[in-house]
Amino acid sequence: MDTVKKILTGGWKFHYGECEEAWYKGFDDSSWEAVTVPHDFAVTAPFSEEYSSGTGYLRGGIAWYRLSVKIPEEYKGKRISLVFDGIYKNSYVWVNSYFMGKRPYGYSEIVYDISDRASFGDEPTVICVKVVHTDISDSRWFTGSGITRKVSLVVSEKIAPVMHGLSFNTVIIGSSGDKSVAEVNVSQKIFTGVSCDSRVHAKCVVYDNKGLSVLSMEKELEKSEDGLCTVNFWGTIEYPKLWSVDEPNLYTLDTFIKIGLEEYLADSQKVGIRTISFDPDKGFFLNGKNMKLKGVCVHHDGGCLGAAMKKEVWRRRLELLKKSGCNAIRCSHNPHMPELYELCDELGFLVIDEAFDEWENPKNKWHRGHNVYPPKHQGYYEDFPAWHEEDLRTMIRRDKNHPSVIMYSIGNEIDYPNDPYCHPIFTKMTGNNDNNKPAKEMEYDVNKPNMERLVAIARELADIVRDEDPTKPVTAAAAFPELSSKLGFNDVMDVVGYNYKEHLYAADHKRFPGKPFVGSENSHSIEAWNAVKDNDYICGQFLWTGIDYLGEAHGWPIHGSGAGFITTAGFPKAEFGERAKLWGGRGVSVQGGVKLWQPEISVDGDTMESAGDIGYLYQLLITGAGNAEYRVEVSGAGELAGIDNGDLSDNTSFSSDSRKCYEGNLAVYVRRTGVGEINVTIYDVISSEEKANMILEA
Repeated sequence: MDTVKKILTGGWKFHYGECEEAWYKGFDDSSWEAVTVPHDFAVTAPFSEEYSSGTGYLRGGIAWYRLSVKIPEEYKGKRISLVFDGIYKNSYVWVNSYFMGKRPYGYSEIVYDISDRASFGDEPTVICVKVVHTDISDSRWFTGSGITRKVSLVVSEKIAPVMHGLSFNTVIIGSSGDKSVAEVNVSQKIFTGVSCDSRVHAKCVVYDNKGLSVLSMEKELEKSEDGLCTVNFWGTIEYPKLWSVDEPNLYTLDTFIKIGLEEYLADSQKVGIRTISFDPDKGFFLNGKNMKLKGVCVHHDGGCLGAAMKKEVWRRRLELLKKSGCNAIRCSHNPHMPELYELCDELGFLVIDEAFDEWENPKNKWHRGHNVYPPKHQGYYEDFPAWHEEDLRTMIRRDKNHPSVIMYSIGNEIDYPNDPYCHPIFTKMTGNNDNNKPAKEMEYDVNKPNMERLVAIARELADIVRDEDPTKPVTAAAAFPELSSKLGFNDVMDVVGYNYKEHLYAADHKRFPGKPFVGSENSHSIEAWNAVKDNDYICGQFLWTGIDYLGEAHGWPIHGSGAGFITTAGFPKAEFGERAKLWGGRGVSVQGGVKLWQPEISVDGDTMESAGDIGYLYQLLITGAGNAEYRVEVSGAGELAGIDNGDLSDNTSFSSDSRKCYEGNLAVYVRRTGVGEINVTIYDVISSEEKANMILEA
């Protein structure tokens, strides 16, 4: 049978708080709340000053999720994989009362083989998930809490590709005679560990956007003691349609398994044909053409949606960023949801994929306001020693075939001065955000960890990246290269990334003549852009940030950072137009009224809720409405998912059904919960007058 992917969106039951018996398949969860996944329980509760400013004054805690799902009898004997795109954090998973495992990092994909524990036919398979996020000062930005990303069941034959076992690379783009050609390499790792008397072949076929085959390659699989076989193909595609930021052409790569006369589709992925290179004197090249990276850093939250983001919301954001002239995204400071990378492939964005914000020692985590002492020291550092390799490899294996991904960042501001690393070379060190730091915190302390340690860790991480994907460069976002570069930190990197250090570009270009440089994080100033524009050897810049985000708040009642030129609600600020002028973008024109923002709805494979696309978010945008306050009623096959105005000082609960406009704007999100019409009515709160009514068709 062909491999099938089923998205587990609806039917989940949720309980906030500890429930020690909830792992048990027979537990009665009938009184629990019904939710759809992705789900973020942080944004369903009120803001409170008692929570951490760093994570947006929103709650964490312990929570449980349960799902009862029936798996067809025909899938018995197949390989059944349960895939979580992300659970924040410290997740514990049971299937039919069997404990499958735990994962501390909240941004990593988690895969469990449940073939021998699942039930089939009329007997349901019960999935139980415990989330422990009690250390809510564990981050410098909003993390969310819960099963914050998609959950899937992947059903395949026993002889099938390993998940993320495919590598697709463009070796060279050139010409042969009078035609253009692309030489490509395809490597596929396949499970073969079952008894089979017939010969087994793997066939890889590349299709263009019209569904026409442009390359077909086939090899017989060899059996091995570990039950795995890696097949390598080399092929030529004539007249290739290259992937670029202006023309993001994509191909489909299908892998078929042939056993005797039987053939089935075992894997299907989107790929792109393109080459990248970084020159220490000329900067970045895409398909042999020199270009500047006009990038923005983005965090993963969606304002009122929290970390439970959806592809359709990211699409609207990215299409707006395109109009600013933006062509690149830095995934700050962790792996993001897979749908973001899919959209970057589709829309033409270049991506820095980033793994970590801290390594084996904790950074300051502000809980009473940015730079308000004392900080707390919770975070990923406590899991880094045991989990960093697994988490880094997971990110690279998942993302390596995206044509949009051009670099891997192994860390952000790991070398921030005295936070906590220091060195006797500098008796006093200050960083970008140290205005209120006590004098003692800026001074060298022999009892703090020595920054030389970072070089050893960086080398280990870089080796892991190159082992998994040698086709893309390793970088990191350095905060204090004045010191770290003298200790060997830059030597480890393929591309040197500096945060807010434009004044060091010229001198350090001479110090490291063989290293390309990029502004991994920069201010919105004209001077910061000119430093890129006027120097060929700087590949580009990444503004902090493109979009406002929750957390990293300067103090109550502000619950987020306004560093972006787009609000959390997805509306452009005044700075948007100025950036478009600098970057050669088109800008935007805003018209008043109520409109439905609804791109084409696509269903990912054979979903269990394919009818009506359960969980789809419709976006209703209200513009030009002054300071009016609106209430939203939703009935039928939908529910109100949230209302956002982009005002980071408005602490109205995100679960409220009403909110004031901010600068005339309001974004309303409606979630589909079933098949049928959805009725949405918008009222003026002051007059109770009905202002709009629309029916969203099934």
